[in-house]
Amino acid sequence: MTHAIVHVELPAADAKAAGKFYHDLFGWKVETDDKFDYVMFQPQDGPGGGMAPLSDDVEPGDTVVYVGTDDIDATLAKAEALGASVVQGEMEIPGMGWLAVFKDPTGNRVGLWKSARSG
Repeated sequence: MTHAIVHVELPAADAKAAGKFYHDLFGWKVETDDKFDYVMFQPQDGPGGGMAPLSDDVEPGDTVVYVGTDDIDATLAKAEALGASVVQGEMEIPGMGWLAVFKDPTGNRVGLWKSARSG
């Protein structure tokens, strides 16, 4: 595993409007996953992402970068040993994969992603 950036979440008060903005601005492909009520974007090159709804824990500017891993628990344990704190333990996104989120020692939220799909 190369631990590449695999997904980016941009906070948005109106995810569909935000998706339209980025489509109109950059020409990104934008889709809504009705199953998860989640708006996703895919640039021509590089990792794609989605629009995270605003909440008490997610404010404008709270962009989260997701890094791929083969072992979420081991990566979380190593992050904690290095001074991070777990925000969201491993959680399954049925049919897609698993995610977790930690805060680095500076306070940045960083996501981990393990795909259910091979390759």
